[in-house]
Amino acid sequence: MKFWYVCSECGRRFEITPNLMLCPHHHQEKDRPLRGVLEVEFDDEVAEKFKKSLDIFDILPVDRRFFPPIPVGNTPMWEPVNLRRRLNMPNLFLKDDTANPTGSLKDRASYLVSAFARAHGINDIVVASTGNAGSSMAGVGAAAGQNITLFIPASAPIAKLVQALQYGARVIRVNGNYDLAYDLSLEYSRRSGGMSRNTAYNPMTIEGKKTVAIETYLQLRPKMPDVVFVPVGDGVILSGVYKGFRDLVRIGLLDRVPMVYAVQASGSNAVCKALRKGDFQPVSASTVADSISVDVPRNGYHAVQNLKRHNGKCVEVSDEEILEAQKLLSSSTGLFAEPAASASLAGLLKVRDEIDRDAVVVLLITGNGLKDVHAASRLISLPERTITSIEELEH
Repeated sequence: MKFWYVCSECGRRFEITPNLMLCPHHHQEKDRPLRGVLEVEFDDEVAEKFKKSLDIFDILPVDRRFFPPIPVGNTPMWEPVNLRRRLNMPNLFLKDDTANPTGSLKDRASYLVSAFARAHGINDIVVASTGNAGSSMAGVGAAAGQNITLFIPASAPIAKLVQALQYGARVIRVNGNYDLAYDLSLEYSRRSGGMSRNTAYNPMTIEGKKTVAIETYLQLRPKMPDVVFVPVGDGVILSGVYKGFRDLVRIGLLDRVPMVYAVQASGSNAVCKALRKGDFQPVSASTVADSISVDVPRNGYHAVQNLKRHNGKCVEVSDEEILEAQKLLSSSTGLFAEPAASASLAGLLKVRDEIDRDAVVVLLITGNGLKDVHAASRLISLPERTITSIEELEH
């Protein structure tokens, strides 16, 4: 086998099949993070091929011909001159995943899930989402000609709901939070069939998101990233980032995994609390950053395991700090990010005294601000006055 699954907890190896989502040797507890999350590993032939080609498709477990015709990835790496000057950080970079086709990093996971489903002749995909994963899977699924069913909390921002409907998804609104949507979507896929794209549950979600770390390496060469800030809800983007950097170390292209800061909203801080206290405690999430608002981080055990393994850190930021960072990011760089994505900058602002001024620092910007303009409007005042002539401005 060129590619295979490895259980993140017990280390057992499995053949990659569409029916295997979690390691079968671990019991799943209700209202707890998933046990036995599976990661994709590869042999030396794959490693050598990628080392020579630096073609990301060569390090993914699905043949290139199955990927849908939509340009996911290869997103810009910004050099924010004004923000660098303001923070006195000359090697600060923004990895702008708002430039993905549906406006968020989630396209990376959807792209691989779609290709994996196509490779196995599966045309129905089911997903739960606070908005971004759902609209992402809907958009990528539209390009692939697949049928997408989305379970979404009734409180999700209207822009994300409209986006998914525009792409042609079947949208089911849930009278409850993301965690209920997640559970209902799994029950639906068990009863009705179709592949679940649910984050952490489907191993391809982590594998797809690792590509953001690999692109970061390719875009920064010959510089190496020293510190990376990642917004964290379920913890899958975090684990994907770690997986990508770990793959680069295994191949011999990096000598170490960078320092990673997991940034959580203080109102949705289950991963940070578990890192401090050793286990997961009940959390009733409430934050303006809807994309990282979860009671039960489904990839929680795996995320904490990664943070401990690589000496990562977790930082909590308030809603006020997130919104202030969102405004600062927009007004100093021209990059309008949603609150969850702006948490990266909020995290940096909170701990920047810990970071060497010359360190190569990357902020992962995960979603477009137009996905939630209601949240962004909290720190701005809309002009109420209207005019019919320039002279009126003089009075």
